[in-house]
Amino acid sequence: MKDLQSPGLIYLKAFLFLALGLAGAVLLWLESPALKTVLLLALAIWSFCRAYYFAFYVVEHYLDPGFRYSGLWSFVRYLLTKKRSQ
Repeated sequence: MKDLQSPGLIYLKAFLFLALGLAGAVLLWLESPALKTVLLLALAIWSFCRAYYFAFYVVEHYLDPGFRYSGLWSFVRYLLTKKRSQ
């Protein structure tokens, strides 16, 4: 698949991810409308965001500046081959 290069489509993709995330969060909260649900959801979202930041920023800028990858599957392959080579 070709890389997405159109700025308009990239913004649309970001908006759709945001809309999907918000819809999922609202539906989950409607299923269980409690403060505990909101706090646990916020914790899960924050944790996944930090893990994503680690995978795509920390590794590339601090741990292995020579490595470039295109997605999470590429990052998983990197981790698996890195462990085998050590």
